Amino acid sequence: MNDMVDLDSRQHVLQACRDHDVKFIRLWFTDILGMLKSVAITTEELEHALLDGVTFDGSAIEGFARQDEADMIAVPDPATFQILPWRPRPQAVARMFCDIRQQNGEGFLGDPRQVLKRVLADAAQRGYTFYVSPEIEYFYFKDQHGTEPLDQGGYFDLTPLDGGSDLRRETVLTLEDMGIGVALSHHEGAPSQHEMDLRYTDALTMADAVMTFRLVVKEVAMRHNAYATFMPKPMAGQNGSAMHLQLSLFRGEQNAFFDGMDPEQLSGDARHYMAGLIKHAGELALVTNQWVNSYKRLVPGYEAPTYATWSHHSNADLVRVPERKPDGDDSTRIEYRAPDPATNPYLAFAAVLAAGLAGIDGKYPLPMATQSAHRLSDAERAARGIESLPASLGEAIERFEQSALMRAALGDHIVDSLVANKKLEWNAYQQQVTRYELDRYLGLL
Repeated sequence: MNDMVDLDSRQHVLQACRDHDVKFIRLWFTDILGMLKSVAITTEELEHALLDGVTFDGSAIEGFARQDEADMIAVPDPATFQILPWRPRPQAVARMFCDIRQQNGEGFLGDPRQVLKRVLADAAQRGYTFYVSPEIEYFYFKDQHGTEPLDQGGYFDLTPLDGGSDLRRETVLTLEDMGIGVALSHHEGAPSQHEMDLRYTDALTMADAVMTFRLVVKEVAMRHNAYATFMPKPMAGQNGSAMHLQLSLFRGEQNAFFDGMDPEQLSGDARHYMAGLIKHAGELALVTNQWVNSYKRLVPGYEAPTYATWSHHSNADLVRVPERKPDGDDSTRIEYRAPDPATNPYLAFAAVLAAGLAGIDGKYPLPMATQSAHRLSDAERAARGIESLPASLGEAIERFEQSALMRAALGDHIVDSLVANKKLEWNAYQQQVTRYELDRYLGLL
């Protein structure tokens, strides 16, 4: 395994550790649910780790391996080396993301990061580079035991109503110290709800950035005696948190979604890509919205999609085409509004790319733009071919499990492991008796 990481990359990381007095390196990877895992090594072990990786028990990681195939190897990616600004210095702490391999050196099929790499490679064979900019919403609460907000601010409010301004500022500065650009940050519509938009970059770099972002937001909140959550719908009667994805494909330096001759300046690739998202949206839902709570957000009235529709302006549609800048061909993009911030970004980016490529390969026709689909009757929606998104985790599991596209894109290991995990969650949820049921029925029935 001596060729796992090339010599120049190894030397760059080793020199950076000497330059910045790094003592510990955290090796990060994610499980199938997008939970960040970490093992720490000292700089004395770093050269060995870069050469041969670090062995760990894969059977202890959700969705990884059975007991009889437990040993796996975490191989650091030197391109992801960054100092953790919130750790004390001297003797700083750095991190690197890892790819997971089996003992024979082959890539592990259940590693979400490598799943994304594989789908990106499929796009590259077609001549495409995939770029993503997520708009990530989340909440600050007093602590993790309840939903007492830090403020009663609303959309774009500033202090004193916005109690999270200092937390956002520190978060942005920390992210920038780690090379993660933030395009903007602001208070969102619900009390103590906030949003940060990360600057466009390639999908793999962005997936790593989203994992880092979620940790940084929580670390900063904790230092201020607050709690940050990416739970999709923590408060009834308020907007939930989304992770809207701004997406584009490029061929070299050319935006493949732009066509100056088209009345709407959308290329055929853009239209087919959108059609792929719309056609396969129900199959993607278990990846982009993987929790029971995710479907409490996807209901009418809260600027969240419930039907597979698109438009230029409506925030309730699944796909939206934002206004591009004048003479800004590079800014032509599409926005996919279903995902929430508790998704696994590697699998989510892989799934939306696979759906879009299926649309391009199959030259799917783009349906007519539709706004306010929830105001149409069932018959009207049926006549227009408008499909509903899954309304529950149970429905999302069923549609995902039957999806040939998702199995081809994500692989049997990921599909089977995710379905098994989510069926357990759904069955456990169905057995619960909620406060709502007790309040509504106990004194009545």
